Amino acid sequence: MCTMNEVEATTPRSAPPLVPGERLDQRAFHERYEAMPAGLKAELIGGVVHMPSPLSYQHGRLDSIAADWLSSYEVATPGVYHAINTTTILGDDSEPQPDHQLRIDASKGGRSRIEDRYVVGPPELLLEVAQTSRTIDLGGKKADYERWGVLEYVFVGTDRDEVMWFALRAGKYHEKKADADGIFRSEVFPGLWLDPAALLRQDRRALRAVLGEGTATAEHAAFVNRLAGH
Repeated sequence: MCTMNEVEATTPRSAPPLVPGERLDQRAFHERYEAMPAGLKAELIGGVVHMPSPLSYQHGRLDSIAADWLSSYEVATPGVYHAINTTTILGDDSEPQPDHQLRIDASKGGRSRIEDRYVVGPPELLLEVAQTSRTIDLGGKKADYERWGVLEYVFVGTDRDEVMWFALRAGKYHEKKADADGIFRSEVFPGLWLDPAALLRQDRRALRAVLGEGTATAEHAAFVNRLAGH
């Protein structure tokens, strides 16, 4: 017959709930996050737990339009994948859940991989839509993305109607400026062209038209061929 102490020793204990502001390593955070109720969103940024506030309609609209833009690029570029709101394990103190990511498949030379249902390693591009989370997205998150090697980071600020594009060079983020025609052009994904004005005014047709010009270029065709032959 088992003693009470032996029963307690073999009975699994439920993980304590996550608490905003708590400091954890990635392994402990992940274990406790998986034990939380479905639908709850939490992120580990620089070793600190963050639990985002409810999202506005404006945030949801821009999220939807950014998804349209990135998924359209995926369709035109075999070997590249777009994902929304996906847990991404960057390092031992960083497990964000970015609004959007664009990654090259690991078999095609991509820098991230899928392990146990999650993305592990830095996707080539991350995008965040922010209204109340500006301080985090341009603070701790940006620092984590830079430190763990995310090559491009796009920030869409709904509160100030702005789009900022950061490119990693020599381990540091440098803010890109739009070209003379007002278009951002990715340095990592040839043909990934963004009209920030069209994004902010929620003009899907204009956004798709500019992207279509990008994916019709010789540079994009060469990129597709390179991925196919990898």
